[in-house]
Amino acid sequence: MRKNLTGYAFISPFIIGFLSFTLVPMIISLYLSFTKYNLFAPPQWVGLDNYTKMFTGDPKYLHSLKVTLMYVFIGVPLRLGFALFVAMILNTKSRMVGAYRTVYYLPSIIGGSVAVSIMWRNIFSDTGIINGLLGFFGLGPVSWFGDPGAALIMLITLSVWQFGSSMLIFLAGLKNISGEMYEAASVDGASFFRKFFKITLPLLSSVILFNLVMQTISAFMTFVPAYIISKGEGGPMDGTMLYSLYLFRQAFMFNNMGYASAMAWVMLLLVGIMTGILFKTSRSWVFYESGGGK
Repeated sequence: MRKNLTGYAFISPFIIGFLSFTLVPMIISLYLSFTKYNLFAPPQWVGLDNYTKMFTGDPKYLHSLKVTLMYVFIGVPLRLGFALFVAMILNTKSRMVGAYRTVYYLPSIIGGSVAVSIMWRNIFSDTGIINGLLGFFGLGPVSWFGDPGAALIMLITLSVWQFGSSMLIFLAGLKNISGEMYEAASVDGASFFRKFFKITLPLLSSVILFNLVMQTISAFMTFVPAYIISKGEGGPMDGTMLYSLYLFRQAFMFNNMGYASAMAWVMLLLVGIMTGILFKTSRSWVFYESGGGK
């Protein structure tokens, strides 16, 4: 026992932090999800009422779920596609490739900050640069903050702009693909697209799975851009009412802590189901070289 004391002492900060800030709050949140609690009175046990209300008595909740799923299913593939495109460009031989990698990674560092969200809001304002460019090409201005569909497109565009972390992981994966395969394919007369679909994508499939899982989880938890761009209202007409924003409003604007806790647990369940589906389907499209293939 004494021999292990040093080890326990080193891991104790993590254990204390995990118990204090993760496990215990999760247990309390699970209990509150079955109660009616407004922070100012003791919780009242209501059983499954909060969960029933979500799917039968709260149209705005279902709308926030719909908006979030659209944001995830459109935004994540676009972000990963763009990240892979930039990674392939940066994988080419160039003297300035180090500087290019730094520049392309900058959006990821500052991408989700409040300042960038405000900048993004100004860019898409009625007098912003986006409407200015549309006017230059003879296209009418778009009311990005007045049209629910346009506002969601703006949010998705912002998410695509934060491609830096995925790009770096793709770049590391591309570096691990042997150049001899491409040389052999070139000798056989394979085109760029044939090499991309027959060599790059299969050998990069495990990296794609990792990025897909991480970015899907991250997209479900997106909060700051929607809050800043809509000024916390989720507008216009709830067009940017992402799940996390609606949860925040229920918890800290309407003091419905019990209902917000139930929403958080449903979100955890949704993310778990999505992750499970990705891993289940990965058996048919992810190539593991060390395992002899799929």
